[in-house]
Formats: sequence, C-alpha cells, structure tokens
Amino acid sequence: MSALRSMILCAALVFVAVRPVPAQELSVGQTVYVPAYAHIYHGAKARPFDLAVTLSIRNTDLKQSITLTSVDFYDTDGKLVKVHLIKPEKLPPLATREILVDERDSLGGSGANFIVRWHADQEVNAPIIESVMIGTQSQQGISFRCVGWPVLENH
Repeated sequence: MSALRSMILCAALVFVAVRPVPAQELSVGQTVYVPAYAHIYHGAKARPFDLAVTLSIRNTDLKQSITLTSVDFYDTDGKLVKVHLIKPEKLPPLATREILVDERDSLGGSGANFIVRWHADQEVNAPIIESVMIGTQSQQGISFRCVGWPVLENH
C-alpha cells in the first residue's frame, strides 16, 4: 500500500472515530417497522435467492426493562404471516430478544417486514431493532442488515 493511501485510510478512520454520537432519544413506547427480506432476486432471470432472517430487539437502557407487546411478520402484500409473540414479554436492561425466520421459509417474500410494538413504564432509551439477513448458494454468500424505523410514538 502506498504511503499516500495509508495516510488517507488513517485520516478516514480518525474522522469516523471522532464523529459525535447523536443524543439518545427517550421514549415510553413505539411501533417499529423493520424490513426483512425472505429472499432477494439475482441473475438475468431474476431468480429468488433465499435468505434466513434474524430479527434482533436490543434493550439499550442501562437500568429499565421494556415490555414487548407484539412482534408480527407480514409478507410482501402486507398480509399477516405469523404472530411471533403470544403474550407480552419483559426485556431486562441490556437484554436481547431474537426471532428467526428459516431460510427455507419463503412466505414473506422480498418485501416482508416485522411490526414490533413495545412500551416502558417510564422514559427509556429506545431499543435497537434490526433485521439481519444471510444466505448462501453454491459458492455465493450474502448478508446485510436493515434498521427498524419507528412509525408511531406511544404516549
């Protein structure tokens, strides 16, 4: 690696390292939309590439629990495919709840999504809710993640 490229790389790393972190939003609950791709298309004939999906719900609050009230999985057409949470579930501080959709489960399609609802007894750091997709076929592998987006703030 040339000295100039090395310097540019180091400068970029320093810039990323000192970038200010945005203030954490406090909330008492949200409804969060999370994209989840059960498959994506590839090749000239747009063949489906099946993916396993992991929904990760991470309580980022250091002191307070949150309560998950529903985790629902919808397909590309917006039809409810599966209810993943039968009753409310408490998530302790810094705990994570994961929901798995098997790679062979193609019901969701390329436009699948989760709707996650949660609440807390007092204002807390909002959880990080994201989906992680991974799949392999032959010698090809793919993985990526999608971050959940609050669509309704509970008051």
